[in-house]
Amino acid sequence: MKAKYILIALLTLSFVACDDNTGALGLEMFPGSDQNIYGKSTTFEVTTQSKIAEEVFAKTSVGYLGKFTDPNFGYYEAGFLTQFNCIENFSFPAVCNPDNEADRDNPDAIMLSNTIYRTELVLTYTSYFGDSLAPSRLSIYELDKELDKQAAYFTSIDPIDFYDPTDLLGRKAYTAVNQALSDSLRNLSTYIPSLVITLPQSLGQEILDKSRECEKNNQDFAPVFMDMFKGIYVKNDYGDGTILYIDQIEMNVIYECFIRNNSTGEIYKMHDEKTDSTGYSYRTFAATKEIIQANSFKSDENLINQKVAETEWTYLKTPAGIYTQATLPLAEFEDKLSQDTLNVVQLAFTNYNQTNDENKYAFSMSAPTYVLLVREKNKESFFKNNEINDNLTSYIAQHSYIYNNQYVFSNLSQLINICLTEKATAVEELATFGKIDDVLGENGQPVTTIKEWEKATEWDKIALIPVNVVTDTNGNVVSILNDLQPGYTKLKGGLTGSKLDLDIIYTSFEK
Repeated sequence: MKAKYILIALLTLSFVACDDNTGALGLEMFPGSDQNIYGKSTTFEVTTQSKIAEEVFAKTSVGYLGKFTDPNFGYYEAGFLTQFNCIENFSFPAVCNPDNEADRDNPDAIMLSNTIYRTELVLTYTSYFGDSLAPSRLSIYELDKELDKQAAYFTSIDPIDFYDPTDLLGRKAYTAVNQALSDSLRNLSTYIPSLVITLPQSLGQEILDKSRECEKNNQDFAPVFMDMFKGIYVKNDYGDGTILYIDQIEMNVIYECFIRNNSTGEIYKMHDEKTDSTGYSYRTFAATKEIIQANSFKSDENLINQKVAETEWTYLKTPAGIYTQATLPLAEFEDKLSQDTLNVVQLAFTNYNQTNDENKYAFSMSAPTYVLLVREKNKESFFKNNEINDNLTSYIAQHSYIYNNQYVFSNLSQLINICLTEKATAVEELATFGKIDDVLGENGQPVTTIKEWEKATEWDKIALIPVNVVTDTNGNVVSILNDLQPGYTKLKGGLTGSKLDLDIIYTSFEK
């Protein structure tokens, strides 16, 4: 190859160095003789439309609770179901009879009696959405059916399948900001807001009694606990305007106990030097990542459907509301660029400025921070399998207010190549066997034409989905979850609106 053409190629690749994994479309067509290399650019149009996210995989360690009504999208309610973890070899301290010398000398014997003082649920949250002073009330119910550890639970889960409405464990009226506390206390760096709900004392007593029985039988209490107490359902039953993001859920079984010296093990005395000192301690059962937690959401389906029907633009709405589907112009790639090499394929989704409904509504939702671009056919399995973006068939973009309110995907060339390769394989299989057994058409039978295959596999469709991106201390992505916080944005596009531009830089080889 002549030196000047090598220089042109290097300059082209330098210009598109934002992605080292450039495409290989058309490489199999290159002649072996000397060629001229031309760096070119072109633009194709992309059509988008809004789609209802009827249900999304709700894998999360956050419990969403409350009700919020938006003037554009209507109401949605959030509640959650959760189990509690019991550690292996769990036990309560031994009972101490102060008149028994052996008990007084046993540092592990502290309980005053085999009686529970109080049972409570503690819901801790570090953030919330909406009105901090909106009055709300929650109700807690005991589950009568165990959550399946092997099941994939979605936001459409119906709690009534897991609890009896007559099994009420407790209620609590609250506001997101606790006005009973002074500003000085709430402003402390150590302060973390929480709701404490009293549960039946009998529940804690049953836990204690079963634990004692397991001790006598030399049996591990953990599986017994999971069988006797299958979990709780927490729902909002009053109020509108606040959604709590509950990130820590604990049930405490509290008992009265003697206070011992940590060093000597002796029971402390009161000021009169005669009376044994007593206090309260507890055992905790927490909702940890090892157990099952499922969020349930209910939305105003009528308003959601109205928004989806708008064709001048598209929407993203969370949680479990609306996502945007785009149709890639793959047929144009086949027709016009089959002899060329893709270097950069850039696609940007631009959102309209959100005006807080002309400032008439104080708590309007904001645009999702992160979005996932993934093939339509893979969007469900992506979350079920806890995948992360591979920059081949799935990509992440962060919303940018600085650069024209956009979600920008800088290079989709690998995705384009994978799609085209899949079609070429399908064409070959159809030519050889006359059908594709693992792809079924609308009639439930294996497809026999390439048009049937394209429709059945949604070959050219991609989905734009709001997500929550979890990173480690080094900034590496470790988890991508459906965004379940309230949010929305309106995007340029739509079936009858402005088309999106798919900007392409490619290398053309000619003799």
